Amino acid sequence: MYFDAHNHLAAPSLAPHLPQILADLTAARVTHAVVNGTEESDWSAVAALCAAAAQPSPPFPQLSLLPSFGLHPWDVGNRSPAWLEALRTHLVSDPRAAVGEIGLDRWMLDRARPDDPRLAGLRRAPLDQQVTAFKTQLDLAVTLDRPATIHCIDAFGLLLETLRSVPLPPRGFLLHAYSGSVELVAPFAALGAYFSFNAAYLAPRHARLRELFKNIPLARLLIETDAPAMLAPNPHAPFSLPADPALNHPANLAASYAALAHLREIPLADFTATVAANSHRLFLGE
Repeated sequence: MYFDAHNHLAAPSLAPHLPQILADLTAARVTHAVVNGTEESDWSAVAALCAAAAQPSPPFPQLSLLPSFGLHPWDVGNRSPAWLEALRTHLVSDPRAAVGEIGLDRWMLDRARPDDPRLAGLRRAPLDQQVTAFKTQLDLAVTLDRPATIHCIDAFGLLLETLRSVPLPPRGFLLHAYSGSVELVAPFAALGAYFSFNAAYLAPRHARLRELFKNIPLARLLIETDAPAMLAPNPHAPFSLPADPALNHPANLAASYAALAHLREIPLADFTATVAANSHRLFLGE
Protein backbone atom coordinates (compact mmCIF):
# COMPACT_ATOMS: atom_id res chain seq x y z
CA MET A 1 0.00 0.00 0.00
CA TYR A 2 1.55 3.28 -1.16
CA PHE A 3 1.63 6.75 0.40
CA ASP A 4 2.36 9.80 -1.81
CA ALA A 5 4.06 12.36 0.43
CA HIS A 6 3.67 15.26 -1.99
CA ASN A 7 1.52 16.04 -5.01
CA HIS A 8 -0.71 18.73 -6.51
CA LEU A 9 -3.78 16.67 -7.31
CA ALA A 10 -5.99 19.79 -7.28
CA ALA A 11 -3.99 21.42 -10.09
CA PRO A 12 -6.20 22.77 -12.92
CA SER A 13 -4.27 20.72 -15.49
CA LEU A 14 -5.41 17.50 -13.78
CA ALA A 15 -9.05 18.52 -13.30
CA PRO A 16 -10.35 17.14 -16.64
CA HIS A 17 -8.74 13.78 -15.86
CA LEU A 18 -9.61 13.51 -12.18
CA PRO A 19 -12.14 10.61 -12.30
CA GLN A 20 -9.68 8.45 -14.22
CA ILE A 21 -6.78 9.51 -12.00
CA LEU A 22 -8.65 8.55 -8.84
CA ALA A 23 -9.56 5.18 -10.34
CA ASP A 24 -5.95 4.61 -11.38
CA LEU A 25 -4.69 5.54 -7.91
CA THR A 26 -6.96 2.90 -6.44
CA ALA A 27 -5.86 0.32 -9.00
CA ALA A 28 -2.22 1.12 -8.17
CA ARG A 29 -2.91 0.51 -4.44
CA VAL A 30 -2.28 4.09 -3.38
CA THR A 31 -3.95 4.52 0.00
CA HIS A 32 -2.85 8.04 1.02
CA ALA A 33 -1.77 11.17 -0.82
CA VAL A 34 -0.85 14.60 0.54
CA VAL A 35 -2.40 17.23 -1.75
CA ASN A 36 -0.51 20.52 -1.57
CA GLY A 37 -1.74 24.04 -2.13
CA THR A 38 0.80 26.71 -2.97
CA GLU A 39 -1.09 30.00 -3.22
CA GLU A 40 -4.19 31.69 -1.89
CA SER A 41 -6.17 30.98 -5.06
CA ASP A 42 -5.80 27.18 -4.87
CA TRP A 43 -6.35 26.49 -1.17
CA SER A 44 -10.12 26.19 -1.58
CA ALA A 45 -9.74 23.68 -4.42
CA VAL A 46 -7.42 21.55 -2.29
CA ALA A 47 -9.86 21.71 0.63
CA ALA A 48 -12.83 20.75 -1.54
CA LEU A 49 -11.07 17.81 -3.17
CA CYS A 50 -9.84 16.37 0.12
CA ALA A 51 -13.22 16.92 1.81
CA ALA A 52 -15.01 15.06 -1.00
CA ALA A 53 -12.66 12.11 -0.54
CA ALA A 54 -13.45 12.07 3.19
CA GLN A 55 -17.24 11.80 2.78
CA PRO A 56 -18.96 8.78 4.39
CA SER A 57 -19.47 7.09 1.01
CA PRO A 58 -16.78 8.37 -1.36
CA PRO A 59 -16.36 6.74 -4.79
CA PHE A 60 -12.93 5.43 -3.76
CA PRO A 61 -13.19 4.64 -0.03
CA GLN A 62 -9.70 3.16 0.25
CA LEU A 63 -8.04 6.42 -0.91
CA SER A 64 -7.38 9.11 1.70
CA LEU A 65 -6.47 12.57 0.42
CA LEU A 66 -4.78 14.73 3.05
CA PRO A 67 -4.74 18.52 2.51
CA SER A 68 -1.73 20.75 2.91
CA PHE A 69 -1.93 24.53 2.65
CA GLY A 70 0.94 26.92 2.25
CA LEU A 71 2.38 29.92 0.45
CA HIS A 72 5.10 28.70 -1.92
CA PRO A 73 8.19 30.92 -2.23
CA TRP A 74 7.34 31.58 -5.88
CA ASP A 75 4.02 33.07 -4.70
CA VAL A 76 5.29 35.13 -1.76
CA GLY A 77 5.65 38.22 -3.97
CA ASN A 78 1.96 38.10 -4.99
CA ARG A 79 0.47 37.51 -1.54
CA SER A 80 -2.48 39.60 -0.44
CA PRO A 81 -2.73 41.45 2.89
CA ALA A 82 -5.17 38.76 4.07
CA TRP A 83 -3.04 35.73 3.16
CA LEU A 84 -2.04 34.71 6.67
CA GLU A 85 -5.55 34.83 8.09
CA ALA A 86 -6.85 32.86 5.10
CA LEU A 87 -4.14 30.26 5.61
CA ARG A 88 -4.90 29.97 9.30
CA THR A 89 -8.61 29.51 8.54
CA HIS A 90 -7.94 26.63 6.13
CA LEU A 91 -5.62 24.91 8.59
CA VAL A 92 -7.98 25.24 11.53
CA SER A 93 -10.92 23.99 9.47
CA ASP A 94 -9.29 20.59 8.89
CA PRO A 95 -7.25 19.02 11.70
CA ARG A 96 -5.62 16.66 9.17
CA ALA A 97 -4.10 19.55 7.20
CA ALA A 98 -0.35 20.05 7.02
CA VAL A 99 1.46 23.33 6.34
CA GLY A 100 2.93 23.37 2.86
CA GLU A 101 4.20 23.86 0.37
CA ILE A 102 6.44 26.52 1.88
CA GLY A 103 10.14 27.26 1.67
CA LEU A 104 13.02 29.18 0.11
CA ASP A 105 14.08 29.48 -3.53
CA ARG A 106 17.22 31.25 -4.73
CA TRP A 107 16.99 29.64 -8.18
CA MET A 108 14.17 31.88 -9.33
CA LEU A 109 16.24 34.95 -8.42
CA ASP A 110 19.65 33.90 -9.74
CA ARG A 111 19.21 31.24 -12.42
CA ALA A 112 15.67 31.30 -13.79
CA ARG A 113 15.21 32.88 -17.22
CA PRO A 114 13.35 36.20 -17.23
CA ASP A 115 10.77 34.65 -19.57
CA ASP A 116 10.36 31.30 -17.79
CA PRO A 117 6.65 30.50 -18.31
CA ARG A 118 6.36 28.85 -14.89
CA LEU A 119 7.05 32.24 -13.30
CA ALA A 120 4.90 34.33 -15.62
CA GLY A 121 2.95 37.00 -13.76
CA LEU A 122 4.81 36.45 -10.49
CA ARG A 123 6.78 39.06 -8.63
CA ARG A 124 9.94 37.25 -7.59
CA ALA A 125 10.21 37.97 -3.88
CA PRO A 126 13.74 38.59 -2.59
CA LEU A 127 15.13 36.15 -0.05
CA ASP A 128 14.46 38.33 2.98
CA GLN A 129 10.74 38.38 2.14
CA GLN A 130 10.78 34.64 1.50
CA VAL A 131 12.42 34.03 4.87
CA THR A 132 9.83 36.16 6.66
CA ALA A 133 6.91 34.31 5.05
CA PHE A 134 8.61 30.98 5.70
CA LYS A 135 9.16 31.68 9.40
CA THR A 136 5.59 32.89 9.78
CA GLN A 137 4.25 29.64 8.32
CA LEU A 138 6.57 27.50 10.44
CA ASP A 139 5.20 29.29 13.47
CA LEU A 140 1.69 28.27 12.41
CA ALA A 141 2.83 24.67 12.11
CA VAL A 142 4.27 24.81 15.61
CA THR A 143 1.22 26.50 17.12
CA LEU A 144 -1.23 24.07 15.51
CA ASP A 145 1.02 20.99 15.87
CA ARG A 146 1.09 20.25 12.14
CA PRO A 147 3.89 18.88 9.97
CA ALA A 148 5.35 21.12 7.27
CA THR A 149 6.39 20.43 3.69
CA ILE A 150 9.36 22.48 2.51
CA HIS A 151 10.49 23.41 -1.00
CA CYS A 152 14.12 24.44 -1.36
CA ILE A 153 16.23 25.13 -4.44
CA ASP A 154 19.73 26.64 -4.30
CA ALA A 155 19.23 27.80 -0.70
CA PHE A 156 20.01 24.83 1.54
CA GLY A 157 22.59 26.66 3.66
CA LEU A 158 20.14 29.48 4.33
CA LEU A 159 17.39 26.94 4.98
CA LEU A 160 19.46 25.15 7.63
CA GLU A 161 20.40 28.47 9.24
CA THR A 162 16.74 29.53 9.30
CA LEU A 163 15.50 26.23 10.73
CA ARG A 164 18.08 26.44 13.51
CA SER A 165 16.84 29.91 14.47
CA VAL A 166 13.17 29.15 15.17
CA PRO A 167 10.94 26.61 16.96
CA LEU A 168 10.12 23.68 14.66
CA PRO A 169 7.01 21.50 14.22
CA PRO A 170 7.12 18.75 16.88
CA ARG A 171 6.12 16.07 14.34
CA GLY A 172 8.86 17.13 11.94
CA PHE A 173 8.96 18.41 8.40
CA LEU A 174 9.47 17.11 4.88
CA LEU A 175 12.15 18.35 2.49
CA HIS A 176 10.29 17.51 -0.67
CA ALA A 177 12.28 16.24 -3.67
CA TYR A 178 15.43 16.83 -1.67
CA SER A 179 18.35 17.88 -3.87
CA GLY A 180 20.85 19.19 -1.33
CA SER A 181 24.16 17.67 -0.43
CA VAL A 182 24.70 14.39 1.40
CA GLU A 183 26.66 16.34 4.04
CA LEU A 184 23.53 18.27 5.03
CA VAL A 185 21.34 15.19 5.52
CA ALA A 186 22.45 14.57 9.11
CA PRO A 187 22.07 18.22 10.26
CA PHE A 188 18.59 18.42 8.71
CA ALA A 189 17.57 15.03 10.14
CA ALA A 190 18.71 16.15 13.60
CA LEU A 191 16.15 18.96 13.36
CA GLY A 192 13.34 16.56 12.41
CA ALA A 193 13.62 16.38 8.62
CA TYR A 194 12.26 13.67 6.37
CA PHE A 195 13.42 13.49 2.74
CA SER A 196 11.18 12.49 -0.18
CA PHE A 197 12.46 10.76 -3.30
CA ASN A 198 11.02 11.66 -6.70
CA ALA A 199 11.30 9.27 -9.65
CA ALA A 200 12.36 12.15 -11.90
CA TYR A 201 15.74 11.55 -10.26
CA LEU A 202 15.96 8.28 -12.22
CA ALA A 203 16.88 10.26 -15.34
CA PRO A 204 20.52 9.64 -16.37
CA ARG A 205 21.63 13.18 -15.52
CA HIS A 206 20.70 12.75 -11.83
CA ALA A 207 23.34 10.19 -10.82
CA ARG A 208 24.33 12.32 -7.80
CA LEU A 209 20.79 12.36 -6.46
CA ARG A 210 20.36 8.62 -6.91
CA GLU A 211 23.52 8.07 -4.90
CA LEU A 212 22.27 10.53 -2.29
CA PHE A 213 18.99 8.64 -1.81
CA LYS A 214 20.84 5.35 -1.46
CA ASN A 215 22.37 6.81 1.71
CA ILE A 216 19.54 8.68 3.41
CA PRO A 217 18.56 6.93 6.67
CA LEU A 218 15.68 4.58 5.97
CA ALA A 219 13.70 5.90 8.94
CA ARG A 220 13.74 9.38 7.34
CA LEU A 221 12.73 8.40 3.81
CA LEU A 222 9.43 9.15 2.03
CA ILE A 223 8.29 8.85 -1.61
CA GLU A 224 6.49 11.49 -3.66
CA THR A 225 5.26 12.18 -7.19
CA ASP A 226 4.88 16.00 -7.22
CA ALA A 227 2.26 15.29 -9.90
CA PRO A 228 1.53 16.81 -12.36
CA ALA A 229 5.19 17.97 -12.30
CA MET A 230 8.44 15.97 -12.34
CA LEU A 231 7.57 13.25 -14.86
CA ALA A 232 9.86 10.24 -14.49
CA PRO A 233 11.68 8.73 -17.46
CA ASN A 234 10.48 5.48 -19.02
CA PRO A 235 9.96 2.78 -17.84
CA HIS A 236 9.23 4.42 -14.48
CA ALA A 237 6.05 6.18 -15.62
CA PRO A 238 3.67 3.39 -16.65
CA PHE A 239 0.58 5.57 -16.17
CA SER A 240 -0.01 8.46 -18.54
CA LEU A 241 -2.68 10.97 -19.50
CA PRO A 242 -3.14 10.53 -23.27
CA ALA A 243 -4.56 14.03 -23.66
CA ASP A 244 -1.37 15.50 -22.19
CA PRO A 245 1.51 12.99 -21.97
CA ALA A 246 3.85 15.62 -20.55
CA LEU A 247 1.93 15.57 -17.26
CA ASN A 248 3.02 13.25 -14.47
CA HIS A 249 0.23 10.85 -13.52
CA PRO A 250 0.16 10.42 -9.71
CA ALA A 251 -0.44 6.67 -10.03
CA ASN A 252 3.20 6.40 -11.13
CA LEU A 253 3.93 6.39 -7.40
CA ALA A 254 4.12 2.60 -7.27
CA ALA A 255 6.89 2.57 -9.87
CA SER A 256 8.82 5.09 -7.74
CA TYR A 257 8.69 2.77 -4.75
CA ALA A 258 9.88 -0.16 -6.85
CA ALA A 259 12.75 1.84 -8.35
CA LEU A 260 14.10 3.11 -5.04
CA ALA A 261 13.70 -0.28 -3.35
CA HIS A 262 15.80 -1.72 -6.18
CA LEU A 263 18.43 1.02 -5.83
CA ARG A 264 18.70 0.38 -2.10
CA GLU A 265 18.63 -3.42 -2.54
CA ILE A 266 15.70 -3.86 -0.14
CA PRO A 267 12.76 -6.23 -0.80
CA LEU A 268 9.86 -4.14 -2.07
CA ALA A 269 7.39 -5.33 0.59
CA ASP A 270 9.78 -4.46 3.42
CA PHE A 271 10.68 -1.13 1.86
CA THR A 272 7.04 -0.16 1.29
CA ALA A 273 6.09 -1.02 4.86
CA THR A 274 8.91 1.11 6.27
CA VAL A 275 8.10 4.12 4.08
CA ALA A 276 4.42 3.79 4.96
CA ALA A 277 5.29 3.84 8.67
CA ASN A 278 7.46 6.93 8.16
CA SER A 279 4.67 8.67 6.24
CA HIS A 280 2.02 7.86 8.84
CA ARG A 281 4.29 9.08 11.62
CA LEU A 282 4.88 12.46 9.98
CA PHE A 283 1.52 13.26 8.41
CA LEU A 284 -0.92 11.37 10.65
CA GLY A 285 0.96 11.39 13.95
CA GLU A 286 0.74 7.59 14.17
